[in-house]
Amino acid sequence: MRTRTPVTIIGAGLGGLVLARVLHLHGIPVTVYEAESSPTARAQGGMLDIHERSGQLALREAGLMDEFRGIVLEGRQALRLLGRDGTVLFDRADDGTGGSPEVQRGELRRMLLDALPDGTVRWGRKVIGVRPLAEGRHEVTFAGGTTIVTSLLVGADGAWSRVRPLLSDAQPEYVGRSFVETSLHDADSRHPATAKAVGGGTLVALDPDEKGKWLVAHREKGGTLHAYITLTKPQDWFAAIDFTDAAAVAAVAEVASAAARIVEEYAGWAPELTALITGGQIPPVLRPLHALPVGHRWDRVPGVTLVGDAAHLSTPNGEGANLAMQDGAELGEALAAHPDDIETALTAYERGLFPRGAAAATAVAHDPTPQEMINFFTT
Repeated sequence: MRTRTPVTIIGAGLGGLVLARVLHLHGIPVTVYEAESSPTARAQGGMLDIHERSGQLALREAGLMDEFRGIVLEGRQALRLLGRDGTVLFDRADDGTGGSPEVQRGELRRMLLDALPDGTVRWGRKVIGVRPLAEGRHEVTFAGGTTIVTSLLVGADGAWSRVRPLLSDAQPEYVGRSFVETSLHDADSRHPATAKAVGGGTLVALDPDEKGKWLVAHREKGGTLHAYITLTKPQDWFAAIDFTDAAAVAAVAEVASAAARIVEEYAGWAPELTALITGGQIPPVLRPLHALPVGHRWDRVPGVTLVGDAAHLSTPNGEGANLAMQDGAELGEALAAHPDDIETALTAYERGLFPRGAAAATAVAHDPTPQEMINFFTT
C-alpha cells in the first residue's frame, strides 16, 4: 500500500479547508491547525459571491456542490447602483441566470468543516514560530510551547502569515484606504427607507465627483443589512476615532465616537444611505486594507507552500475567497497527482498560482475612479 506524506495546514479558513477536503477525498492524511478556539469563536464576515470558474470549480473538486446549493440565498445577485443623493443609476434584478450565487461566509465555512472527519481541525493552536529543518521538514511552535515536525507544510493563515517568511520577505502594506464595517438588524422594520434603497441583493452607492468614497451593502438573512463604508485616509486618521462604542461620548476631545465621526465624511449624502453608518446596533468595525506586492512570488523551497491571502493578498475585489478555494483545490489535486514526488506537485501548483494571483491583484492595484466603478457595474 502506498504511503502518502501527511500534510500540515496552518489556518482553517476557506482555502485551507477546501485543501483539507480534497486531500481527504484522495486518502491523503491531513491535519489543520487553527488559532481560534472553536468554529464559533468569532463572526465569520458577510456575504460572498461564489464564482463559476474559481470558487464553484473548487467546490466541485471537493464534491460539495449539492451542499453548496443548499446554502445559496436566492435573489441575492440583485444589484443596485445609487448616487450620493439616492438616485438610482443602475438596477439589475436577480433572474436566476447569474454565475455567482451568494452565500454567507459563516455557513460556507461550516459546510466545509462538516465535510471533514472529526479531529481534522485542531482548534486553539496559535502558531508563534516556524523554522526549517533538514530535508524539507519544518518545525512549527504553538503558543504554550508545544511543537510539531512536518514534511509538508501549507500556510493558509492569511494576511499576516507565520509561514510566509519561510518563502518570502514580503510584508503586506496599507493601501491608503479602509473599510468601516457596520450591520443594521431588522432593517425592514427599523430602517425601511434604507432597506428599500438596498433592495434584495447588493447596493453600491458613490459620489460620481469624488474618488475613494463609496458604500457597499448586502442583504443577509433575517433582514440584516451588512455594510462596508470606504474611506481613503491614512491610518493615523482612524487612530483618533473610538471604535469601541458607537454611542459613546468621547472622554477625550480628540477622540470621536466612530459613527458620528465617519458620517461627517458623508455629509450631504441621502439619509437612507448614511443610516448605514449611524443605524447599527453594534459598534462599527475598522478594517484597514493591506496588500502584498502585485505579482508576489518566491523560489521553490522544499516542503512548504502557501494558499489564499498568505500567497497573494490584495484589496477586496470579490475574488479573495474564490481564489483561496481555487488554490486549495488545485494544490490538493496536484498532491494527489504526484503522490511520490512532493516537489513536482508543489512546482506544478505554484506554476498556476503565481499568474492567477497576479492577475487578480493587478485588477485592483489602483483606487478606482467613480466612472470606472460605474463602468464596472453597468457594462
